Amino acid sequence: MRNDRQDAKPAILFLCLGNICRSPLAEGAARAAFAAAGIDATLDSAGTADWHIGHPPDRRAQAEARRRGTDIGDLRARQLVREDFYRFDLILAADEANLRDARALAPADAMAKLRLMLDLVPGRAGDSVADPYYGDEGGFAATWDDVGAVAAALVAASAKSV
Repeated sequence: MRNDRQDAKPAILFLCLGNICRSPLAEGAARAAFAAAGIDATLDSAGTADWHIGHPPDRRAQAEARRRGTDIGDLRARQLVREDFYRFDLILAADEANLRDARALAPADAMAKLRLMLDLVPGRAGDSVADPYYGDEGGFAATWDDVGAVAAALVAASAKSV
């Protein structure tokens, strides 16, 4: 995925609002998918807001990830910083508001490409990953389904470039 070197491993940042639901689930799904495919990648997640810095993912997000065979309990929320635009090839936002906030923070010479997560999934371009925070556990299952599809698309794209 990197443009500067063909042999560089993909570096992808998943972005949502608070970094306790959607983006850590996306990071967890991607870590599992890349590991299963045997592809080395740099994967991380962040939020555009600073409300939950240092906190683990929402307990419901952790429960859904565990149910899907992935442990995200070691992740801690952090806020998007300017350096992320140089450390990552791709920053994938959960929705238009997060994409807009990331674009506002991006330096003029940013290296990272900015896209919506679901732009990578056929038939879902322009869609948002629904925020499950104010709902029940069922919303977290739907979010995992979405970010799992994103992770599969990323692995497929990475495998083609290897």
